[in-house]
Amino acid sequence: MDFFLVGLGLWIMIGSALLLFIWGLWKKSWRALVWSGIALLPSILSIYIGGTEGWLKVSILLPLVLFVRAYYMKKRRARLL
Repeated sequence: MDFFLVGLGLWIMIGSALLLFIWGLWKKSWRALVWSGIALLPSILSIYIGGTEGWLKVSILLPLVLFVRAYYMKKRRARLL
């Protein structure tokens, strides 16, 4: 039962990350993109650290891309103000 709850928690975090990603792009909110990256980190780190090989190790780039995108959105917004 414990393994089921851990898996359910990770899938809920992936779903919330996807919703926050869509919300962040739609509303141009850098905060939503940061929270999307934070919500995605535990599941991606479990894949990365869990002993995967090959192309699955590239999955760690997804939260990093979200953080970089949020940084540039914040920087652009500060420049416009």
